[in-house]
Amino acid sequence: MNSLSGLDILIFVFYFILVAGYGYWVYNKKKKATISASHDYFLAEGSLTWWAIGASLIASNISAEQFIGMSGNGYFVGIAVAAYEWIAALALIIIAVWFMPVYLKNKIYTMPQFLKTRYNETVSLIMAIFWLFLYVFVNLTSILYLGAIAISGLIGPEYLHTVMIALAVFSLIITLGGMKVIGYTDVIQVAVLIIGGFATIYFALTIVSEKFGLGRDAMAGFKTLMDQAPDHFHMILDKPTAESSQEDVNKYLILPGIAMYFAGQWIVNLNYWGCNQYITQRALGADLDTARKGILFAGFLKLLMPIIVMLPGIAAYVLHKNGHLEGLRGMDDAYSAILGFLPSGLKGLAIAALTAAIVASLAGKLNSIGTIFTLDIYLKYFRKKPAADKDISSTAEIANAHREGEEKNMVWVGRMAALVSIVLAVVFEWKDMLGISGEGGFTFIQKYTGFISPGVFAMFILGMFWKRTTGGAAVAGLITGFVMAIFFNSFAVNIFGHETLMYTAFKNNDGVYEIPFLINMGWAFFITMAVMIGISLTGPKVNPKAFELDKSMFKLKPSVIAMIVFTLLILTALYVKFW
Repeated sequence: MNSLSGLDILIFVFYFILVAGYGYWVYNKKKKATISASHDYFLAEGSLTWWAIGASLIASNISAEQFIGMSGNGYFVGIAVAAYEWIAALALIIIAVWFMPVYLKNKIYTMPQFLKTRYNETVSLIMAIFWLFLYVFVNLTSILYLGAIAISGLIGPEYLHTVMIALAVFSLIITLGGMKVIGYTDVIQVAVLIIGGFATIYFALTIVSEKFGLGRDAMAGFKTLMDQAPDHFHMILDKPTAESSQEDVNKYLILPGIAMYFAGQWIVNLNYWGCNQYITQRALGADLDTARKGILFAGFLKLLMPIIVMLPGIAAYVLHKNGHLEGLRGMDDAYSAILGFLPSGLKGLAIAALTAAIVASLAGKLNSIGTIFTLDIYLKYFRKKPAADKDISSTAEIANAHREGEEKNMVWVGRMAALVSIVLAVVFEWKDMLGISGEGGFTFIQKYTGFISPGVFAMFILGMFWKRTTGGAAVAGLITGFVMAIFFNSFAVNIFGHETLMYTAFKNNDGVYEIPFLINMGWAFFITMAVMIGISLTGPKVNPKAFELDKSMFKLKPSVIAMIVFTLLILTALYVKFW
């Protein structure tokens, strides 16, 4: 299981050379462009096509947390975890139709810039700093950790830290070329990801069918999964009763049945896809039609992702339950265990797909870190303005030289921010400080990102579409969302009791009553919204910083409408099948 053949290594090396070589070619071609160096580096302004934007969104989103963490949840819970992916498709439609026109009309390039433009400098600075900490100490570290665990599980656990460093270096190399290099190399990354992912699940299903004496038949393997693990093929989990097992309770704490669709899932997805620099950055440099098509293309691809990242976990569960798979240390080992069954050559392709997902996600995160630090912190608080700033137009030559120097300096600062971030992430994870518990890596990330999601999403949604929202309300909302998330996760049960609370709490593995975190997120969001609306109503009826909206911003072209309808039809069919 822990050995790679020469063919596996050859395929992986070919993948590495292909991505690195193509990235270098794009970088050299990019240097001849006339677009300003900083906008080209941070946004790839005007140069990404809709299919490149869509592919880049998926390549950056599908990372170790999906391949390893979501596959682990597939092993433990089943297809219900696909809600994260399929609700994301709906969220992307909403963002393409309503969010992107607001961003692009107001020339928004970063999320802190949005907060400054709509609210004030204080809100912008607080969130810029917070996003940097979140990206470095939660996102980068978790991606490195889960990715290194998966790959070292195939080549040997003693290579854990070597793999971690290699992933960090590879992603940094891609990042140094800027958003255009990331965007177009992500097209290759997502192609490798999808081809390798589908090949992996095809062979996993044939392995299942073979182990059960049905020959090497993928469809027979899928039917075997449904026969052997029927509870793993329900989108809605039943609420536990007094007779329910601890395992059923633990599943419900992760995915609380239909209740999660009333708030939690929407907050997670709309905040992640619509209010997240790491994601929206791909579309912010494009025109509205291109941005919309790219986002909708990503929404269609999201429908396919559960097949690639979740079914291997269910296959591992069925094989393990029937004694055909041994040595699993926990749910996050499920994907690596399946890869261990793959034949020579395909294992190399699967590792290339996994590496593509990890590296693309790391590179996107690093570019976003560089963008936020450079545009929202360095330029405002650390840059020393030269004397030429006061009289830059003395001669055209001085002005051009000054602008060119500024552009190069901004790119250099962005690259240094990316370098420092990845070094911090490696050191942080090397010290084993992440502390992912038995709930699995995917749930860990969703749970702790959820501490700020309610407040952030409330600020953005009210800031976009309600003109009375004030800067004071935004600050209060940010604080309220965070405090309420902590309150519901840590103190609410002790104060109100587990039965009298707004939603029933259940005992976790430690015997402590806990409310499902997706429910907590919903209550924190609604209370935050109420606080922000109440404060804003005491302010002026017309906020001078409010965005101007008109109906023409939200008109859709026939091609965009066709993409939306196609996605909705497939999504409806999926939910009807597995409800």
